Amino acid sequence: MVLEGNPEVGSPRTSDLQHRGNKGSCILSSPGEDAQPGEEPIKYGELIVLGCCEEGGEETEAQRGEVTGPRAHSCYNGCLASGDKGRRRSRLALSRRPHANGVKPDVMHHISTPLVSKALSNRGQHSISYTLSRSHSVIVEYTHDSDTDMFQIGRSTENMIDFVVTDTSPGGGAAEGPSAQSTISRYACRILCDRRPPYTARIYAAGFDASSNIFLGERAAKWRTPDGLMDGLTTNGVLVMHPAGGFSEDSAPGVWREISVCGNVYTLRDSRSAQQRGKLVENESNVLQDGSLIDLCGATLLWRTPAGLLRAPTLKQLEAQRQEANAARPQCPVGLSTLAFPSPARGRTAPDKQQPWVYVRCGHVHGYHGWGCRRERGPQERECPLCRLVGPYVPLWLGQEAGLCLDPGPPSHAFAPCGHVCSEKTARYWAQTPLPHGTHAFHAACPFCGAWLTGEHGCVRLIFQGPLD
Repeated sequence: MVLEGNPEVGSPRTSDLQHRGNKGSCILSSPGEDAQPGEEPIKYGELIVLGCCEEGGEETEAQRGEVTGPRAHSCYNGCLASGDKGRRRSRLALSRRPHANGVKPDVMHHISTPLVSKALSNRGQHSISYTLSRSHSVIVEYTHDSDTDMFQIGRSTENMIDFVVTDTSPGGGAAEGPSAQSTISRYACRILCDRRPPYTARIYAAGFDASSNIFLGERAAKWRTPDGLMDGLTTNGVLVMHPAGGFSEDSAPGVWREISVCGNVYTLRDSRSAQQRGKLVENESNVLQDGSLIDLCGATLLWRTPAGLLRAPTLKQLEAQRQEANAARPQCPVGLSTLAFPSPARGRTAPDKQQPWVYVRCGHVHGYHGWGCRRERGPQERECPLCRLVGPYVPLWLGQEAGLCLDPGPPSHAFAPCGHVCSEKTARYWAQTPLPHGTHAFHAACPFCGAWLTGEHGCVRLIFQGPLD
């Protein structure tokens, strides 16, 4: 099995890599000094997993009738389906560590491949091994870097991994359990953060294993750089996309690139695991920006900076928007019943009796009803009684992960076909953002549940009917 890694990394074997339910937060220390107990931590940024949800939940009483609605999306946007526990969670704050744990490249050795295991026997020495042939390998040793903190991300639950990530299945849902074969590397990538302002964060493919080593085997894509150093790519690659215009109301999707073990930027390979690398993109860097997307071939992460999160809506604002929408007393235009978005505290087991439902082709909002099914078009196809358009008919759920929102705008649009609700600019941005899937495919997906978007625009403007009185 091919593992992966790169230079500016931190020592994953130090005790401060152990999380104790603190979301990765560390104690603040002044530049160049160790942390002082009791001081407020400096936050470098946050990682948010896109599409953390599972399908499931009990069917409503109405759904158990002769004409049933779609099974409820028991979506956990804002937390994992099994709950946020330790290093396995839907989001992680990266904060300054009590002591710097970074490492940087030091010495490069050319040795015989059969002697690699002996050369890497020192667990206290971080290194990257590049196998060039059966008889020739290059080992790059690393030394401690007091100016950086390192955070590792991957599928492994070993202590050197700060953020344990599992696959998010295409079309929504978390691929969990031993039967689900993961495409995420055990040591997928690492992020290095400068301990001094402006606290720049950089991403690199691969991470160090329990022996503080990274192995790029004979089949892995690797090469010598013009300056005589080594670089390479991991098996399934680490892809990054920086949004154009930042992560704000004026954002537009950027171009997906691949990040190498040494943090260089390349165009995408022909397929995800092809041995031939793409072209070097010299005018782009591995520095993470607010809104940068990181794809690990099985899960996609969103990077938010502290400044960017200040512009995002808060949970209190989202709750105020929910209460304001309910205070308008929207009604079902057919049943004339009052509709209301349920409280997030209620959970996501199934829609309740007042849950708004929407025809995703036209945007007309109704209460649940069991008629209008067009069986010849499919089990989930319904005909809107107002405009006669036929399409999916799903319950509406307010998106609860505030970090995925571009602005604090009102919840006016829903993703199709899942029914997650957010602001217009947030909906349009994600509907235009292709996310990697498989070896070379891209699909726009709901950021809250991961469902692939359908229809001409991927989202629809919601049309509510106000109270008749």
